[in-house]
Amino acid sequence: MAELSPKSNLLEQDTYKYELQNVEKPNLYREIYSYDEVPKVVFNHRRVPMSMPSEIWITDTSFRDGQQSVNPYTVDQIVNLYKLMSKLGGPYGIIRQTEFFIYSKKDREAIERCMDLGLRFPEITTWIRASREDFKLVRDLGIRETGILVSCSDYHIFKKMKMTRAQAMEHYLATVKEAFEAGVMPRCHLEDITRADFYGFVVPFVNELTKLSEQAKIPVRIRACDTMGYGVPFSEVTLPRSVPGIIYGLQNYAGVKSELLEWHGHNDFYKAVSNASTAWLYGACGVNCSLLGIGERTGNVPLEAMVFEYASLRGSMDGMDPTVITEIAEYFKNNMGYKIPPMTPFVGRNFNVTRAGIHADGLLKDEEIYNIFDTGKLLNRPAGVMVGKTSGLAGIAYWINGNYELTGKDCIDKRDPLVAKVKEWVDAEYEGGRTASLSAEELEAVIERLSDGKFRRQ
Repeated sequence: MAELSPKSNLLEQDTYKYELQNVEKPNLYREIYSYDEVPKVVFNHRRVPMSMPSEIWITDTSFRDGQQSVNPYTVDQIVNLYKLMSKLGGPYGIIRQTEFFIYSKKDREAIERCMDLGLRFPEITTWIRASREDFKLVRDLGIRETGILVSCSDYHIFKKMKMTRAQAMEHYLATVKEAFEAGVMPRCHLEDITRADFYGFVVPFVNELTKLSEQAKIPVRIRACDTMGYGVPFSEVTLPRSVPGIIYGLQNYAGVKSELLEWHGHNDFYKAVSNASTAWLYGACGVNCSLLGIGERTGNVPLEAMVFEYASLRGSMDGMDPTVITEIAEYFKNNMGYKIPPMTPFVGRNFNVTRAGIHADGLLKDEEIYNIFDTGKLLNRPAGVMVGKTSGLAGIAYWINGNYELTGKDCIDKRDPLVAKVKEWVDAEYEGGRTASLSAEELEAVIERLSDGKFRRQ
């Protein structure tokens, strides 16, 4: 039977109803995941259409997945990061939600203190064990939504849980019923979806979730979890690795609405950001991230990266304040003792700093030549240079102008006698066997001496 689709406004055939395939042996996709070889990307040349939702947003897992991979955060640290996250997300809540543990007294204190701030965004949600007691705890805290784990690959169902697919589905559905009985909206984390039998388990399971949701009149959020980072952003790839195929299939074969569909990725194969953007492009409203990408193994989707992905796709920050990204990075570094890798985009010490003299020469002539955008305006981090063996006259001149905040006619160029004197000193240092970069303190002392005190750092 053909019906007019409210989404495409075209006549479409009724979707085939997939039923659970309760196989005797697990489907481990050995033709793709042979374990003793690099996982393969297999193509079937079947395209699915892009379907960007009218509204997209970011959700956060810094206090859940992120906190599992570092030393536990203190209550004060959680509260301060929550405030910064709200400031970054802006008045329209582009950073829509963040999730907390609730197991310990400290967890609950952090939740209560964040709730007491009265901030609308990000909405506080939780992640819990699938037990009746935990659902009641969520309800008693006045929290609307909680995440629960529903592992969906045969690696987990057969190998970890020691169940059949039918048993796993029955167990999961019973858990969701308990959430509904407690009046809590469940967010089902479909763990390891990029190794799962999509049509044999995932779609039939989500269809059953939809039925329960309709009966309870409580929505279910679906979080598609690329737990091992196997997802790829190409549309003509076979399932289970195709991110476009997963998002399209959940919408069109399992009936999940865009606003209830969320992507959660990991960075094991350097694809976390591109996969998250792809999820947006093909129909998921939400992408789940963590601050600085901190998370299990290689980390989660960096939240700050998706702020800029959002702006590049939408053409606007829509109220977000990206300068807060620098505040967040400084807080992690100075208040939490976290060492950010120096080449990390947007937050690393060297992300917009050049050492090469030829690049510094370009910066002197026009910053736009070698800077990705106005980082001074958007991140409160002007482009910089690091003075070393290859900096040259231009690099030294640029460093002096930036360090002493010289602008307009006060700027010096690479032909200035002071620059030549400093370069002589720098060259002598490296000719003498030095290998390390020069610190700001060293350069300031030398410049003060060579300029007869004209340049003195306060």
